Amino acid sequence: MSSRTRPIVAIDGPAGAGKSTIARRLADALDFVLVDTGAMYRSVALAAMREGIAFTEGERVGALARGLVARHALSFERDQVLGVRVKLGGEDVSDAIRTPEIAQGASLVSAHPDVRAALLDLQRQAGEGGGVVLEGRDIGTVVFPEAEVKFFLTASPETRAKRRHDELVAKGQTTSFEQTLADVKQRDAQDEGRAHAPLRKADTAILVDSTSLSIDDTVKQMFEAVKKASQA
Repeated sequence: MSSRTRPIVAIDGPAGAGKSTIARRLADALDFVLVDTGAMYRSVALAAMREGIAFTEGERVGALARGLVARHALSFERDQVLGVRVKLGGEDVSDAIRTPEIAQGASLVSAHPDVRAALLDLQRQAGEGGGVVLEGRDIGTVVFPEAEVKFFLTASPETRAKRRHDELVAKGQTTSFEQTLADVKQRDAQDEGRAHAPLRKADTAILVDSTSLSIDDTVKQMFEAVKKASQA
C-alpha cells in the first residue's frame, strides 16, 4: 500500500476523448493539482518545429527535450479559465500548442524513447506526492503504474472527431469534419502502434466511455470512483 495521504489519479485514453477538459474539471472537484503531461509533448513538438527539427528525427528531438528540461524551460501555472497555462522559455504557448499540426507532432515526438525518457522524471516529480490528476497516453502503464486510481477515458472516433472539430471551429480554424475524423484515426494508429509505450488500457484501469455522456456526467462518475477508492 502507498503511504500517500491523497491518491494519484491517472487518466489515459485516445486523442479527442476529452482528457484535458475532464482532468481539469476532476482536479477542481477533488481540489487536486492538474499535471498536463500532453502539454509537455506538445511543447516539445512546438519547440522542434520552431527549431526546424523534423518530428521524426528522434535523436535531435530527444536532445531538444533534454535541453528544455535541463534549462527548466517548461513550466506550468494554474489558471482559473484554462486550468493550466503552459510556458516555453517564459513564453505563454497555451494556444500555440493546441493546433492540429502540433497535435500530430506531439504524437510523433512522443514515440521517441529519448523524448519520453527526458520527460518521465519531470512527470514523476510533479505527481509523486499524490493529490494530483495526470492525463496522457501512458500515465497508468508507465509513468505511474502504482497510481491508486486509474481511468481509461474513451469515446467513438466519430464522437471524438465531432468534439475536436467543434473546438477548432470555435477557435476560428478552418477544417472539415472529414479531415478531423481522418486526423483522429491517424493519431489513434500512431499512438497504439508505436513500439515504445503504446497507448493501452492498464489492467486495473476503470473504463469510462463518454460517447453518450455529458462532461458533467463523466466527471461525476469519475469523482465518485476516486472518492470510493480513497475511502477503501
